[in-house]
Amino acid sequence: MPKTPDYFRDKTILITGAASGIGRATAHIFAREGSNVVVADIDAEGAERVAGEILGTGCGSLAVTCDVTDRKSVEAAVEAGIGAFGRIDFQLNSAGTPGRREVFLGIDDALWRQTHALNVDGVFHCMQAVLPHMIGQGGGVIVNIASMAHRRGGPGHSIHYAAAKGAVVTMTMGVAREFVDRGIRALSISPGPVDTPFHAVSSDELIARMTDDVPMKRFGLPEEIGELVLFMCSDACEYMTADTVYVNGGGGWR
Repeated sequence: MPKTPDYFRDKTILITGAASGIGRATAHIFAREGSNVVVADIDAEGAERVAGEILGTGCGSLAVTCDVTDRKSVEAAVEAGIGAFGRIDFQLNSAGTPGRREVFLGIDDALWRQTHALNVDGVFHCMQAVLPHMIGQGGGVIVNIASMAHRRGGPGHSIHYAAAKGAVVTMTMGVAREFVDRGIRALSISPGPVDTPFHAVSSDELIARMTDDVPMKRFGLPEEIGELVLFMCSDACEYMTADTVYVNGGGGWR
């Protein structure tokens, strides 16, 4: 964890997709460490609920309704976070979904565009919105949630999603290398299957196949990803940038 005691205290993280899953778990982990949390989600009620949970612990939190496919909505969320807490030190871009599972020849233009709008354009909008602020304050850390799918290709059910997450990995690498001399670190996490509402679109058969592919024989927990986000943002991880980290219980390679 961080080298400096209370490293995260009074710093601020903005999290998209924070109403549930990895985003929600990470919000609570950063609050545990004393950070302010900007809870951004298209689910306004869910965002308010998570922000209320964090405020109940005595930490600062702000709920913002944010559609990451809409640049102006993202810019407003970043501005609201800065207005409330003075700065944004960390950003976790967790919003994402395959929309629906589909074989390759069943992917129509609408599903392809929807998947890329959320998973690729959303990350693009979020990074472009926060980077000028981070550069101005002398640094910051951006963590993007990618997927193990980008290594496997998603055959039979998720090629549209795998392609989008591959773009996230590449975009993260490019941003990290372009802005490293301005105090910015950017990283991505490529999880295997994680037990979140994300898998509501997965069939029982697909879930069983995913579980069977993991030597640990279980899905990951959102908190296990959130703790990695915390480490990546800490001063114990200052030499790490541009990489994607695979978290998959030893599986996901077949």
